[in-house]
Amino acid sequence: MIEEKRDFYIDGQWVKPSQINDLEVIDPSTEEVCAIISLGSKKDTDDAVKAAKNSFESWWGTSKEKKIELLNNLLEIYMRRSSEMAEAISKEMGAPKDWSINQQSQSGEDHIKTFINNYKKFKFENYLNEDEGNYIAYEPIGVCALITPWNWPINQIALKVLPALAAGCTMILKPSEIAPLSGMLFTEMIHEAGFPKGVFNLVNGDGPGVGTSLSSHPDIDMVSFTGSTRAGKLITKNAADTIKRVSLELGGKGANIVFADADEKAVKRGVRRVFNNSGQSCNAPTRLLVEKSIYERAVKEAIEVAEKTEVDVANKEGKHIGPVVSKMQYNKIQNLINKGIEEGAKLVAGGPDRPSHLNKGYFVRPTVFAGVNNEMTIAKEEIFGPVVSIIPFSNEEEAIKISNDTAYGLTNYIQTTDTKKAQRIARQLRSGMVEINGVSFADGSPFGGYKQSGNGREGGKWGIEEFLEVKSISGWK
Repeated sequence: MIEEKRDFYIDGQWVKPSQINDLEVIDPSTEEVCAIISLGSKKDTDDAVKAAKNSFESWWGTSKEKKIELLNNLLEIYMRRSSEMAEAISKEMGAPKDWSINQQSQSGEDHIKTFINNYKKFKFENYLNEDEGNYIAYEPIGVCALITPWNWPINQIALKVLPALAAGCTMILKPSEIAPLSGMLFTEMIHEAGFPKGVFNLVNGDGPGVGTSLSSHPDIDMVSFTGSTRAGKLITKNAADTIKRVSLELGGKGANIVFADADEKAVKRGVRRVFNNSGQSCNAPTRLLVEKSIYERAVKEAIEVAEKTEVDVANKEGKHIGPVVSKMQYNKIQNLINKGIEEGAKLVAGGPDRPSHLNKGYFVRPTVFAGVNNEMTIAKEEIFGPVVSIIPFSNEEEAIKISNDTAYGLTNYIQTTDTKKAQRIARQLRSGMVEINGVSFADGSPFGGYKQSGNGREGGKWGIEEFLEVKSISGWK
């Protein structure tokens, strides 16, 4: 059944688009239409911005206790409807059922809980120096445009909406037009939770349309964007004339440095990490750097993981990976796999075309290249598919040099049992995050990158700070 999802959420109610501009949402497992949405116009965008602007002062002045009450309402509703969220994500972007439940949908619940806890502890006012009477106040930046991607849809929505609400901002959410169903379901939850009208608004649209209107709008005070580095550059240029704050979480090309003394699961753990979510994670360790003395063994282990990784449709239970999100993404990945072959990388697993047992859907074979050097296209460009490039290194200094030799700087990985070596290298890697030996980041850790991976931080108290201005007041006392 095709879902009809044409309306937008503006000023506390669902409203029809100002003009007809339908877009079909495609289920990537079947290549069939699963929903129809509308792409917004400038008028729709202006109406949403006006509603957010009109509600800003009253929301800013709403007590912390009331905001916590509303956020707790949202959490309760989200937990009750989490299976619906998992189903929506599975349908719109192809996440397999188990992955969608345990990772995709669960991430939304986890972020709501974490932000509530951080908001309760956050101090919006304090003295710089009480004796001198210098007071510091943290105030909401204002009306925010939140532009979210398709690869981790509710994860990114929660990472933006929750801290913006807690900071006292009002907002317009533009989810990805490729995967809009999760954002519209989340909007239903916001409405049910009882947030005042105009505080949260949703307008569907594409980048050139609604995205451009929002990023250049004179009444938008901040744009928070997650997506490609290419789009991030365009948004920054669009926002320049109004000097609005632009917070970007962009692409990545993470290096996973595996030393000879790493634990026996290090290589397989890293390769699985790339294949998860069908390779559609900006923080995936797609460049596997391996010390030469264990290089041949590492290649064999990577091949083994690739050959054991099943690929199948999203509505099937199990630990397989699903399709990539769209035909455009599928074609991009296929082109880059072929580019790797053309440039002389050794294809040791997977390769072009979909798996032989699937005759439709945007499915990519789990692929491993050996003999890669850092000058090859597959080592430089973000592929955003289940593709691993294995690069040998001789020593610690060379591993650091190769890791940092990239336009990106989101997440790097280190695998060694030598704690001092791991700490020494972590301080030298030019990235916003470094994971050592597969130890997960704590809840509320800051997420974000260096260089062309972006300039903002999401998560925990850092996520709230992104949406705040700092005011210094002398003579307070």
